[in-house]
Amino acid sequence: MVVLVAAAGAALWKLSGHDFASAPKGPPAAGLAVPVVAGTAAAQNVPVYVRGLGTVQAFQMVTVRSRVDGNITKVLFTEGQDVKAGDALFQIDPRQFQAALEQAQATKTKDEAQLKGAQLDLQRYQKLLPTGFQTRQQYDQQVATVGQLQGAIAADQAQIDAAQLNLQYTDIRSPIDGRTGARLVDLGNFVQASQATALVTITQLKPIYVTFTVPQENLTEIRTNQAHAPLEVEAYAGDDKTLLARGKLTLIDNQVDTSTGTVRLKATFDNGDERLWPGEFVSARLIVSTREEAIVVPAQTVMHGPQGAYLYVIKSDDTVERRAVQVAATQEDLAVVEKGLARGERVVVDGQYRLTEGAKVTVRKPDNASAMAD
Repeated sequence: MVVLVAAAGAALWKLSGHDFASAPKGPPAAGLAVPVVAGTAAAQNVPVYVRGLGTVQAFQMVTVRSRVDGNITKVLFTEGQDVKAGDALFQIDPRQFQAALEQAQATKTKDEAQLKGAQLDLQRYQKLLPTGFQTRQQYDQQVATVGQLQGAIAADQAQIDAAQLNLQYTDIRSPIDGRTGARLVDLGNFVQASQATALVTITQLKPIYVTFTVPQENLTEIRTNQAHAPLEVEAYAGDDKTLLARGKLTLIDNQVDTSTGTVRLKATFDNGDERLWPGEFVSARLIVSTREEAIVVPAQTVMHGPQGAYLYVIKSDDTVERRAVQVAATQEDLAVVEKGLARGERVVVDGQYRLTEGAKVTVRKPDNASAMAD
């Protein structure tokens, strides 16, 4: 009866699409090698950095406005154009300012002619004064007249200077090297200086800034190392993997933000390839120091148990040793092993979850080649 039940059970198992041969297997039997991917512990210089979320800022940004009233008669640039300091951007109708200049010049010419006549009269009065043919009062009045005309001429010159300046303001030029943005006022519009209407914005992209914040706990180390040489800063894209640019730390803010416990930093980048753009969010990495000849392995090599971090070292007889290690940091898919591993030792990079102390392994090729895989 028992045999019939067992046979019936086996038949039902096969009919349901299962096979004893395909049932899950336990740990490999003794003497069978476990296939693993191996790697070699390498020694290299590993940067120690502090991360922070940063914002790209233009080195300089200017909003161009008109300083005189009038109609825009010329637009002398295209949107998005690179311009140099002094390049013409707009022209305001200059005719009224040219007329004001000519009027001020004419007034000065008239006053100069009057002054010349008054000075000649003063010379005559001065000669007649000793003879008594001219009174002292008339002489003093003439001196005052000459002084008034001299003052009038000085005022005329000031009017000329102001008129010339207003005439220059009709020719609106770029104050900096940079790139123009969208034109904010079209040709023919009337602009007033009192309304401070923005005409265009110019931003300087080369060089460029990135401002970011880091925890205050790193401030002492940053200040100490920055005192020896400007620290390097790397700017990464939003995926935190694509390196955009490298620059130098140029500012450590003079106070800590007490509400967040962070300090604001600023780095300067040459930005010759214009990969950084004003207003863009980037991941900033401030390199505060470098671990010289640090032992590194792929991060997936290290596992964690109740007693801490460990990994499997492949010995010369193709058996493995479970070894406790001390990991200083994990970054860029690399684990920096501070203690427990030597340069050149072979380690198990993949397949270690099926291993036990002393297990025999066979090295297979990785699915995705690793820089450290054999």
